[in-house]
Amino acid sequence: MRRVGIFGWGVVAPRSKDIEAFERNLASTESWLSPFNGFGPDNFLVGMPDFHFSDYKPWIDERFPASRFSQLEKKMGLPTQYALAAFIQSLRQNPGLEQELQALGIQSHVYVGTGLGDLPTIYDISLDHHRAQRRWNRFWSEPSRNAALRQWLETREARPDMPPAPETVAEADRDMAEEAWWEYWTAQSPELREYLGELREIEGMGVEGDVESAKLAVIKEKRTRTAKLQKKWNAPEPPWNSVSANVLWNIHNGPAAQVSMLGKLTGMTFAPVAACSSFGYGLKLAMDAIQRGDAKAVVLGMTDPPPHALTVGGFYNARVLAADGTVSKPLTALRGTHVSGGAVVWVVGDLEHFTAKGFKPLGMEPVAVGLTADADHIITPSKEGPTAAIRSALASARCAPTEVGSWDLHATATPGDFLEVETLRGMMPESVLVTARKGTFGHGMSAGGGWELTAQYLGYARGKLFATPLQETELNKEIGKVHGRFVYNRETPVPEGFAGKLSMGVGGLNACVISRSWR
Repeated sequence: MRRVGIFGWGVVAPRSKDIEAFERNLASTESWLSPFNGFGPDNFLVGMPDFHFSDYKPWIDERFPASRFSQLEKKMGLPTQYALAAFIQSLRQNPGLEQELQALGIQSHVYVGTGLGDLPTIYDISLDHHRAQRRWNRFWSEPSRNAALRQWLETREARPDMPPAPETVAEADRDMAEEAWWEYWTAQSPELREYLGELREIEGMGVEGDVESAKLAVIKEKRTRTAKLQKKWNAPEPPWNSVSANVLWNIHNGPAAQVSMLGKLTGMTFAPVAACSSFGYGLKLAMDAIQRGDAKAVVLGMTDPPPHALTVGGFYNARVLAADGTVSKPLTALRGTHVSGGAVVWVVGDLEHFTAKGFKPLGMEPVAVGLTADADHIITPSKEGPTAAIRSALASARCAPTEVGSWDLHATATPGDFLEVETLRGMMPESVLVTARKGTFGHGMSAGGGWELTAQYLGYARGKLFATPLQETELNKEIGKVHGRFVYNRETPVPEGFAGKLSMGVGGLNACVISRSWR
C-alpha cells in the first residue's frame, strides 16, 4: 500500500491571510470572528477572511501575460481567488514543488471543491437581472408603447388571466402586484413583438467566407445595428444583456479549473462537494488515486465565499446560527455556530516518490479516511452514520480505539455536540484528548474541516495541541458527564498514538480521518 504525505499547504481564513498567519493565530485563545452587519447593525458574528488578491499579482505576473491577473480579478469570484491564493502558498512549502507537479503531467490531479459555491457572484448577477427585467417590463407595459393595453383601457373588460391592477391591492403587496401587471402587459405588446422581429433579423446574421475575419466583421455589424435598434425604440437594455458571463466562470468546478490553469497541471480536475465533510471526502479521493497509481500527486482543496446575507440568513433560519453578538463556543451553551469564508489547499503526494526527490512531508501522515452517509435527516446527525465512518477509518488504519491519543470534533456549538461526544465515547476510551475549534474561526462550509485538520497537523508537527477559546468552567455540564478530557484555553503536549478527526456535513455526510505523527 502506497503511503501519502502532505508536501504543500496554504490557507485563507479569518484573521489569517496565509498559512504562516494561520499558525501564529492558533497560538492565541482569542476568537477570530468579527461583526457581520450585512443586514445593517445586527447580532451576528462571522469569520471574514483576511485577503487581498493583489498580494499574489507578482507570482502571476512572473508566469503569465500582464492581462492574466486582471482577468482573474474581474471574472473570478472570491472563492476562486481564495483557492488560487492557497494553492500559490502551497507551492512555497517545498522548493521545486511547482516544477515537479508540472513534470508529472496527467499524474498531477486537482480536486478543489466548494460547499456553497460562489453565492455572492450569483446573488449580484441575479439582482442585476431582476432590476433589468423590471425596467424592461415597465417600459413595454407603458400604454404609449403598448397598443393592446391602450385598447383594453378603453373598455376595461375583465380577463380571466389578468392580474389585479397595482392600485387595487394592499400597499404591502404593491411591488409584487406591479411586477405581475407589467409582466402581463409586456407579453401582450405588439410593439415589443415588432422590436423582437427586427432583433431576430440582426441576430440571424451568419459567418460567411474566412471564419476568423468574417466572425469579427459579423460581431461588429451586429453591435452597430443593435445600437441603432435601441436608439430607434429608446428601449432600455434587454434583460438578457444584464446577465454577466461570470455566472458561467464561477460554477462549482471554477476554482479547480483555475488552479489547474495557473499551475499548468494537466491531470484529472474536478470539484468534490460534500457540504461540511467536503475536505475529508476530497482527501479520501486523493489518497485512493495515489494508492491505485492513477496519480502521483493531488492538489486538494476547498473554498467558501465570504459570509453573505444569503448564508447568514439561511443558517439562522435552519436554527444552527448564534445571533446574540457574542462568540458561541462548541461544547458550551450550544447556541449555534458562526458562518466563515476562506480556503485551504494541500498538495498530497506519493510519499516514496516525493521523498526520493528530496521533498519533505509536512505535519502528519494521513493514514485512512472513512466515509458514510446517515441516509436519515438533512441537518440533524445520526449516531449510526458517524459511528460507521469512525469504524471504517480505524479498520483501514489498523488502529485500535485504545491507540487513539487525540480527537478533533466537528462540534458546531449546537445540540448536536452532545450526540457527537456521546458517539465518540461509545467507541473511544476516556483517555482520548478532544479538541473543538469552531469557536476560533467559525464554520466554513467546506473549508472548515480542512482548517481543523491543518491546525491538528501543525500542532503535532510542533509537539503540541493548540489552545482553544474554551474555558474549563464553560464546558456544558451534560457533555462533561459524558467525557472529561478536552483541550481548553492553554496548549497541551500531544499525546501518544493516532489522531482522529470527524466532519459531519449537511445531508448526513460523514468523513473520519485517522492520522499519525511522522515522529
